[in-house]
Amino acid sequence: MREFDVLVVGDANPDLLLRGDVRPRFGQQEQLLTGADLVLGGSAAITATGCARLGLRTALLAAVGDDFFGALVRDRLAARDVHLIDLDGEGMPTGLTVVLVEPEDRAMLTLPGTIAALRPEHVTDALLRRTRHVHVASLYLQPALAAGLAAVFARAHELGVTTSLDTNWDPAERWEWVPEILPYTDVFLPNAAELEAITAGQGAEKLGTTVVMKDGARGARAWWPGGECAAPGVPVEVVDAVGAGDSFNAGFLAARLTGRDVEEAVAWAAIAGSLSTRAAGGTEAQARPEEIDRR
Repeated sequence: MREFDVLVVGDANPDLLLRGDVRPRFGQQEQLLTGADLVLGGSAAITATGCARLGLRTALLAAVGDDFFGALVRDRLAARDVHLIDLDGEGMPTGLTVVLVEPEDRAMLTLPGTIAALRPEHVTDALLRRTRHVHVASLYLQPALAAGLAAVFARAHELGVTTSLDTNWDPAERWEWVPEILPYTDVFLPNAAELEAITAGQGAEKLGTTVVMKDGARGARAWWPGGECAAPGVPVEVVDAVGAGDSFNAGFLAARLTGRDVEEAVAWAAIAGSLSTRAAGGTEAQARPEEIDRR
């Protein structure tokens, strides 16, 4: 029996969420906020905490700095029963994202810091042998890892480990590395805009793997060789949608890794993503198994 159900690889950093008059006006003008929350962020970290809350034995491979923000990340992960495999941050500060939240949109300012320190060689065969599944997030914040991820996933398959990928948005909009990685990816988890950009509108079927697409309040759609399905979201009073896609990922992975079929896993994903929006930040309101089972 392997030690972990899922190894999540990627970013772990605080998110500083600001609400109110958040559109900056330079010229030393002071603006008043209506809310501020310092929470655990990073697509990989949020996915990992979501997996742990849904009952998976979860590890997170991430680089975290030796500073105040790094201590916060470690404490929050430990509190959620995520086993952090903590890489040397190479003297860099822990990454930080400032999220400017408006009622219908948000803007994000990210200091990469330690986020970019991950390398393909950090995902060793010994580490892969400890897990059943490996999930990678925030590809374009980690270019060194991204450039060698196809080989990492190929090694994972050779060792009997399944794989999944959430690229998140590519700021350069070039979508490098994806064509090389997808042949070794068992599940690809983009949102609707990312899928449109990657396929140039040609459709998920062209990608040749299981594609599970996040579609906001509309829920989810999935395609796999020989089938497709859809699942609605759950109506909730939305407080904050930050990290909803990462909780969606956790819902899908938890369902599949506990033996559920793709259709049920897509339903779990849509519910988990919806429920996570009930509180500020990506982790506070993440779903528990009994909450999903009641839906």
